[in-house]
Amino acid sequence: MLATAALGVAAAPLGLVRSAHAAPSSPATPLARRVQATAFAPLKTVRAGLLDIEYAEAGPANGPVVILLHGWPYDIHSYVEVTPMLAKLGYRVLVPFLRGYGGTRFVSGDTLRNGQPSALAEDVVQFMDALRIRTAVLGGFDWGARSADIVAALWPERVKALVAVSGYLIGSQAAGQAPLPPEAELQWWYQFYFATERGRAGYDRNRHDFARLIWKLASPKWNFDDATFDRSAASFANDDHVDIVIHNYRWRLGLAQGESRYDALEGRLAQSPSIGVPTITMEGDANGAPHPPPEAYAKRFTGKYEHRLITGGIGHNLPQEDPHAFAQAIVDADRL
Repeated sequence: MLATAALGVAAAPLGLVRSAHAAPSSPATPLARRVQATAFAPLKTVRAGLLDIEYAEAGPANGPVVILLHGWPYDIHSYVEVTPMLAKLGYRVLVPFLRGYGGTRFVSGDTLRNGQPSALAEDVVQFMDALRIRTAVLGGFDWGARSADIVAALWPERVKALVAVSGYLIGSQAAGQAPLPPEAELQWWYQFYFATERGRAGYDRNRHDFARLIWKLASPKWNFDDATFDRSAASFANDDHVDIVIHNYRWRLGLAQGESRYDALEGRLAQSPSIGVPTITMEGDANGAPHPPPEAYAKRFTGKYEHRLITGGIGHNLPQEDPHAFAQAIVDADRL
């Protein structure tokens, strides 16, 4: 992953779409320009593998399914405006809290609070199984995009189409051992902080202020208000939150062990598997978080594929900063 300053690569040679509004197709029913939603309908819970997963649902029960996955340090409210847009078009939209967020809880107190990527991705498959969903359109950003990428790569029969902010985010512990240029390493400052016990204690004690700082750094032009942030920050009160976050970043650096049950999956991911399902990748033009340039991953997507650069000062939390562009990408990916 390169530093933000190095990401201004011309998109024209790859034929990249410059904005969501230049999309080649549009829904039969036009998307609302903005849905001023701030809350979901009462949340639901389902037993799914190791977890009791809390999730939001909207739209007809028999509609084509869209599953939207959030990242760190965010929560399901990243999709609070995207969800009603898609539900209005007839989609059944499901937005689960990841392990360690909101009301999602481990069934057993003895289960390792594991944040490794394959575990998070398998949670998505278990969630689908629990709700008897055979296939769905997956959309995500940050950790959610990584999980969506992994499901599309390892369980392609479960994914009708994919929308992934920042593109191909599949990695491995071996890849994480390679040093980056200093400016890129600087962007990962929190990963090194979390590698220390001081960092763990600091995040636990200051998780609200820490997350707010990340929001500002990752989306420097997004003028979110206190109510918007506090709505999501409430999900970090989950008892497993710190354990999951710390384990995720330590595992990436090889500083924490995973579980042997995921070794085969991680071995396949270490080979950088291609993704063949119809895919639209997206990037905001003001993303301040570490992210790869689109030309670095375009060839990983071997099926129908588009990349969209969303302009106007859009940062890392693209679904919440430009919900119309993200919802449009879901509809268009479904039609690729």
